[in-house]
Amino acid sequence: MIDLLALEFMQHALLAALLVGASAPLVGVFLVQRGMSLVGDGMGHVALAGVGVGLLTSTSPVLTALVVVVLAAVAIEVLRHLGRTGGDLALAIMFYGGLAAGVVIIAKAPQGSATNLQGYLFGALTTVSRGDLVQFAVLAAVVLVTVMLLRERLFAVAQDEEYSRASGLPVLATNILLAVLTGVTVVISMRVIGLLLISALMILPNATGQYLGRSFRGGLVWAVIVGTLTSVGGVVTSFYADTPSGATIVLLAIAVFVVSAAAVTAARTLRGRHHQTAEAHEHVHWEECGHEVVLHGDHVDFLHDGHRHARHGDHWDEHDPDHTELEGSHR
Repeated sequence: MIDLLALEFMQHALLAALLVGASAPLVGVFLVQRGMSLVGDGMGHVALAGVGVGLLTSTSPVLTALVVVVLAAVAIEVLRHLGRTGGDLALAIMFYGGLAAGVVIIAKAPQGSATNLQGYLFGALTTVSRGDLVQFAVLAAVVLVTVMLLRERLFAVAQDEEYSRASGLPVLATNILLAVLTGVTVVISMRVIGLLLISALMILPNATGQYLGRSFRGGLVWAVIVGTLTSVGGVVTSFYADTPSGATIVLLAIAVFVVSAAAVTAARTLRGRHHQTAEAHEHVHWEECGHEVVLHGDHVDFLHDGHRHARHGDHWDEHDPDHTELEGSHR
């Protein structure tokens, strides 16, 4: 480990992996809630066009990719809002168009760009410069601050657009913001994990977090922890195993998910806990939804129309409304 830290390029690589591992799950959790888990892949295709422009003009591929994905994100959400073309169709046109444009533009770039292309597609930690690291750090800070400040609004819109719109929330602006954050995260991650694999780091840690966390907030915390550990651990593993960093990170994230899911399932079976799943639950609760919160063991229940609902992993459970043990209103 000491010899790894003595190498400047690995110092850059580990810092970049830390930034990616912490920021990608923060955005991915809202994509999971919206049922758009694979949108990161599409944004990666669009970013490739921006990379091509940067290589062709000998400017920063990070900045040109950022401009392209931000413009694409806004365009996609505006098209979805106007309803002039189906959401899936708009995504497909934008994503495949970006991929095709990127390949064509890079083909016209100066000699040696083919090697650069592979690095952007699958990750190339050894090419992360100090300048890249500064740009990644700034973008990661923007993602972190934005999510922390607006997480409740992002959560509400991701869960139920119609309810949020009826409540007066700016749904279109929030969706555009989430799309832009997704694009920014893709740009941050492309040199570490690659444009073709970045969606995995947005989704897999959140899938693990749903097993380990007992609430949305708890699941998100676990997702960030898992994302950070698998990113840094994948970089270290790839250094000693001489394997591609992006693929190694993804395989490690999958392994953590499988082990966590198996462990949690086994623990629940051994404890013999049986929960009654709510048959219908159209309203999604969160910290400021307005319904009373009641302490129930090591988690909280929401009181709603005579029912007590609690979030457990990826579903809501129906708890006994007459249960009084350990009750205590938080309001």
